Amino acid sequence: MSDAEQDQSQPLIAHLTELRDRLLRIVLAVLICTLGLFPFANTIYSFVAEPMQRLLPEGSSMIATEIASTFLTPFKLVLVSAFCLAMPVILHQIWQFISPGMYRHEKRIAAPLLISSVALFYAGLAFAYYVVFPLVFGFFSGITPEGVSYTPDISRFLDTALKLFLAFGVAFEIPIATVLVIASGAITANDLAEKRPYVIIACFVFGMLLTPPDVISQMLLAVPMWLLFEVGIIFGRLVKKKRADTDAKDEQE
Repeated sequence: MSDAEQDQSQPLIAHLTELRDRLLRIVLAVLICTLGLFPFANTIYSFVAEPMQRLLPEGSSMIATEIASTFLTPFKLVLVSAFCLAMPVILHQIWQFISPGMYRHEKRIAAPLLISSVALFYAGLAFAYYVVFPLVFGFFSGITPEGVSYTPDISRFLDTALKLFLAFGVAFEIPIATVLVIASGAITANDLAEKRPYVIIACFVFGMLLTPPDVISQMLLAVPMWLLFEVGIIFGRLVKKKRADTDAKDEQE
C-alpha cells in the first residue's frame, strides 16, 4: 500500500474507532440504566398498567397466560424504560460523533434541536400515558359485551402500551423533522404549507397504522401530528429568518 493510500485509510480507521467507542458508551449507558431499574421492574409495570387496571370492570383483573410472562413482561418494560432513560446520553454521543463535521451555522441549531427532541420525545410519552391511555383503555373496557369477562393479558397489554408510547414519542418529533427539512433548504416553509392537505391525510393514515383499531386512539394521534406539523412550519420560518439575519451580519463584518 502506498503512503497516499495509508494516509486516506487512517482517518477512516479513526472514525470507525470513534464510532465503536461511542456505541459502546451507549450500550453501557443502557446497561447501567437496566441494572438500576431491574429491582423495580414490577413497580414500573404496575405504574404503566395503572390506567388499565383502574378502568377494568369491577371484579376483573389482568392475567398472565404464559408461564414466564410474570418475569419476561416486566423485564421487557425495564429494557424499554432503560433505553428511554438513557436517551439524553444516546443523543449526546451521536452529537459528539457528528458535530466535528458540521459547519458553524449548523452547530448553532443542532444543539437546541437535540435538546428539544429529547423534551418532545418525553412529552409524547407523557401525552400517551396521561391522555391516550385512559381514553383508549376506558373505551375497550366499556364496550365489553354482557356475559364476557374482560381480563387483559399482561403481555398483550404491554405490547399495546409500547406501541402507543412509540407512536406518540415519534409523532412528537415532527416539529424537529420539519425544522430540519426547512433549515436544510430541501423545501421551503411555504411549499410545506401548500402541501397541508396531503400531510393531514398522511397523519390519519399513520394514526390508523400505528394505533389500535379504534377511532379514539387514531384521532388522538392524527390531530396532534397535524398540529405539531404546523408548529414545525412556524419554527422553521423563524430558524430560516434567523439564519439569514446571521449570514447577513457575518458578511457585513
